[in-house]
Amino acid sequence: MTEIWHRYPRVAEYLENEVGFEKWSRCHYPGLRYNITTMNMVESLNSMLVNARDFPYVVLLDVIQEKMSKWWNDRRIVAMAITAPLTLSREFEFRPRFAQSNGWHTLRLNPVTYHVKGGELEGVVDIFNKTCTCKEFDIDKLPCVHAIAAAHHAQVSVYSLVSPYYTKEYYVLAYGETIYLVGSQSQWDVPNEVTTRVVLPREVKERKRGRPKTSRFPSVGEFRKRKNCCGKCGAYGHYKKKCNSQTGSTEGNQPTDVPV
Repeated sequence: MTEIWHRYPRVAEYLENEVGFEKWSRCHYPGLRYNITTMNMVESLNSMLVNARDFPYVVLLDVIQEKMSKWWNDRRIVAMAITAPLTLSREFEFRPRFAQSNGWHTLRLNPVTYHVKGGELEGVVDIFNKTCTCKEFDIDKLPCVHAIAAAHHAQVSVYSLVSPYYTKEYYVLAYGETIYLVGSQSQWDVPNEVTTRVVLPREVKERKRGRPKTSRFPSVGEFRKRKNCCGKCGAYGHYKKKCNSQTGSTEGNQPTDVPV
């Protein structure tokens, strides 16, 4: 936060005084948040359906369902192939902490509380409530280095302190169900109340002239890559043939294979 105040004081004032730390900082958030920032789901699906969204609605739904079925099956295969107790990303983050906790001094305060000294920050670990004063264990639900050292001293399995949502079993259960395709429309079992229902066509509005727009408008603060760079003056927005510059740069236009 000090660096933000130094470089962007107006932004720092807005984040600290108007927005509040709990809106954008995980350590100040009163609830639980996952530690991976994902992009907007609508944006992800829009990029996936960039070619199929011009199809009729029924075909578009078939494409979505087929894609979801493939994703579910691919992730199920990955989950079932895991041999470690945790998912691959959590194991990759978890394993280096074992070596880091070696040699740390651990003092037992009571049957479930331990004081761990080591590194730059000491920690008091409660292996029953799965907490640590460094707050890393509380937020990530993955044992910190202090918790690992305390678990070794208490002769408790470190993996028993990990949140079950990080385990292989939960990963497999998340993609355990199968998404079946709808099939041919001739095989649908449609109730009579649906077939007899009269559905009026939607109101048709007058279409504007020109080709329909296929790309969305950028949001506030979103910048897109500029195109149409001029090879003569280096400016954007026009081509070399339409450039009005009289003294454009000729760098890069000289032949490179001129014999000496």
